[in-house]
Amino acid sequence: MAVESYSPLDSFYMTVITVSTVGFKEVHPLSEEGKVFTAFLIIISFGTFAYAVSSLSRYLITGEIKYYYKNFKVHQEIKKLTGHVIVCGFGRNGQEAVKSLEAYNKKVVIIEKDESAMETLQNNGKLYIEGDATNEDVLLKGGLDKASALVTTLPKDSENVFVVLTAREMNHDLRIISRATASSSNRKLKIAGANNVIMPDKVGGAHMASLVVTPDIYEFLERISMTGQDDINLEELDFKNIPDDYHNDSIKELKKHFSSNCLIIGYKGSDGQFVVNPSDDTKIVPHSKLFVLGTPDQLSELKQELKI
Repeated sequence: MAVESYSPLDSFYMTVITVSTVGFKEVHPLSEEGKVFTAFLIIISFGTFAYAVSSLSRYLITGEIKYYYKNFKVHQEIKKLTGHVIVCGFGRNGQEAVKSLEAYNKKVVIIEKDESAMETLQNNGKLYIEGDATNEDVLLKGGLDKASALVTTLPKDSENVFVVLTAREMNHDLRIISRATASSSNRKLKIAGANNVIMPDKVGGAHMASLVVTPDIYEFLERISMTGQDDINLEELDFKNIPDDYHNDSIKELKKHFSSNCLIIGYKGSDGQFVVNPSDDTKIVPHSKLFVLGTPDQLSELKQELKI
């Protein structure tokens, strides 16, 4: 318009046929200035087109479109979850926690901000959220409001305290387990709202000492904590999951209704007290739990017989 004094319509028409390289005849003969302007317009438009093609090719070749599509699918799956477990941090402790939870068929959502871990999580088909676990919005994306438990294994105790405090405020019924490095953090995490605090160094040291003092007992207990068809598992039966027909019955009455060889080795009363090897007269009352020992097949049979 400014160079050749074309009307807006003529200018638009000339720009379209130039950029598209259709090559129709000019509306009006071009002046020297018009030819220079047209040459620069062709160079710029071609450069823009080449950049667009290369960008699209990069998305297709490097799989970025596939990455974003997978990411979208993961977020949609997370939105459907209820009663799942959120694991904050996918370091060594976090990986072991996820492995054990999945062995018990628990749905797990991992929150991790380290970009280098994203490819591993995606390739292994994990449900994950990329972001900072101390951020409320990130926790909500992980379905915190519908989760049953949260495990935070971040490397810094201060970060774990913040996650616990935030999660407890957002979900009062959530079970929270936190990792701690310093013994002084134990009390802080409990005040913040953690149900349990685990110190890996302390636990590891105690286990090594147990292997020296009582090696067979430790190996037996370790075997109980593992999963597999040939291993012994320890299962807890919560009062609320036991059929109403057995509520307030004694353990003796309950045993009449199952034929599996499971052993009831522990009981947690409504007052929070634990009883080892409870007597047959012990009543199954509200807020109580039974701890049952058996093989995976025996425990599965027990659940079928009690319709749990």
